[in-house]
Amino acid sequence: MTAGARQGRLERLRERLRSGDAVLAIGLVLVAVQLVWKFDLVRRTFFRQDDFMFIARGLEGPLSWDYLMRIDFGHLMPGAFGIHWAMGRLGVYNDVLAHGLAIGLQAAAGLALLRLLRLLFGTRPAILVPLGFYLLTPMTVPGLSWWAVVAETLPFQIALPMALGSHVLYTRTGLFRHAVAAAGWTVLGMVFFVKAPFIPVLAFVLTIGWLGGVRLRRVWLLYLGVLVPYAVVFFRQLFSSVQLTNAAFEPSLPSAEVAVKAAWTLLTGSLVPTSLGGPWRWQPIGEDYALGATPPALMWASLAVAVVAVTVSVLWRRRAWLAWLLLLGYFLLADVVPIMLGRVELLGPDLSGFELRYVSSTAVVVALVIGLAFIPLQGEERPWRRPAIPLKWVWAPVAVVFAAGSVWSVAAYADRPLGRNVKSYVETGAQALAAVPAGTVVLDTFVPDKVAFPVFFYDYARHSRVLGPTAPHAISWLKQLAGPVADPLIFDRQGRLRPLRIDGVTIPARAACVPVGRDEVRFPLPAPLPDAEYTVQVSYLNGAETTMNVRLGFAQGSAPAGRDLGRTFVPVRGAGNELALRTTGGTSCVGEIRIGVPAPAENGPAIPPQPVGG
Repeated sequence: MTAGARQGRLERLRERLRSGDAVLAIGLVLVAVQLVWKFDLVRRTFFRQDDFMFIARGLEGPLSWDYLMRIDFGHLMPGAFGIHWAMGRLGVYNDVLAHGLAIGLQAAAGLALLRLLRLLFGTRPAILVPLGFYLLTPMTVPGLSWWAVVAETLPFQIALPMALGSHVLYTRTGLFRHAVAAAGWTVLGMVFFVKAPFIPVLAFVLTIGWLGGVRLRRVWLLYLGVLVPYAVVFFRQLFSSVQLTNAAFEPSLPSAEVAVKAAWTLLTGSLVPTSLGGPWRWQPIGEDYALGATPPALMWASLAVAVVAVTVSVLWRRRAWLAWLLLLGYFLLADVVPIMLGRVELLGPDLSGFELRYVSSTAVVVALVIGLAFIPLQGEERPWRRPAIPLKWVWAPVAVVFAAGSVWSVAAYADRPLGRNVKSYVETGAQALAAVPAGTVVLDTFVPDKVAFPVFFYDYARHSRVLGPTAPHAISWLKQLAGPVADPLIFDRQGRLRPLRIDGVTIPARAACVPVGRDEVRFPLPAPLPDAEYTVQVSYLNGAETTMNVRLGFAQGSAPAGRDLGRTFVPVRGAGNELALRTTGGTSCVGEIRIGVPAPAENGPAIPPQPVGG
């Protein structure tokens, strides 16, 4: 083949690659490949923390207005609540369904962004850069591994580019149906995520900067007609919704120092590094989640690279400054302000600042801004402030470095058990409840912290709420041992049911049982007990039913004691070096006494014998 023929073939290949069909095909391939890549992560996840509370709430009643419109610590998300309500009725913890929905929504989000980029910039190779950024950035990965975040944010990541795309079509065609579609997509976003009201704001800035002015009175009135009712409902529900603390939401602002530190950390420790392939290192929060932990040196290096990129774009690209101002404004209003209303005080500026789920949905906006700052719009006149630099392939090394960092960061995040151990606990507990007879008495303790933190979720972190919905028949749940409870069971740390014992101090039975009547009988303790909540287990032989009265220091408690041979449990909070007993209604003959806390008997039979998947 001659040199001329080879040159001609290369030119034809370049033309094909530049053609719209080739760019569209490559974009679709990129979306598909990232789905395969992310599914490897998603399939290893399971429900966690808030997920159990949301599903339990959905199982408590009908799909009512009060259920859907309850604001959960600042989040109005009736769409997500509707999904949780349905999820509870489709297998309770159906992780296969959750994984399928997550990947399906992720696919739709990628396609929606591809549509927006094609509408704005045309089907040219340059749009593959912002698209590739969105598909690869680790910014979205922690949120993708948490079902509650998936159900809340991924529909928004679909609605945002779809709404903006329809708005672009309206500005170019004047057809009002496109404005109605943009408003409809905005409403869909607001049904799921509290940041969706900023979509019309993005459309406004996009219009004044790149789409030819703001003389679109009808469309702004339409958008206002969407935002005003939402605002009325949101603020009404915000101050009337009862939180898990049984109190209405009371917004509070942190000190200026805490607010500035939290915003700076979220910007430099989360948004900027993940926009460049970071955070490269993670700080585990339990076994199934992690915060970003960008090394300080890489944090400053990322900030320097971002400053260079912004500077170059502003010097060469017209209105690039407006694109970056758009991103900064969205970050401050949509990402920073919500966490200032109570969450920073609760979590602290460092924990809040490195929590990537607070900026996960911002990846769509960053992708859009990258395009606006570096790529001329379709048909845009005079896009450059000065002659364009002939460095079309400068994106290649940048993209390679970004992709390598992203793959490294995502692999580092996935290098942990993720949902494996929580899934084992839940499935083991479900199997245990299915194996015991209906009416079995189970002490309703809190699940381990790895499943749900009691300090955050209160009674929704109890076994009756987390595992109870999986039981095929009725279980007799007891929050507290009191009275002559026969053969109570308790969950162990692996999710198995075992016989219950009182773990603590034992006063052994004497050669003959000790008669206890109306007058106190004192039993010295082997060692003094500090002030705490205790359960006292008294073994007895009664001729008739009585009431057992217990005193520990100045604290007293009582519980019924049955007839014949048995044991009763008396809850008491106190401290002391002796235990005093007396009865009312008859005389008991007391044997062994135990004082402590309920715990699983490790030498007792376990149901099931081995943990599921353990």
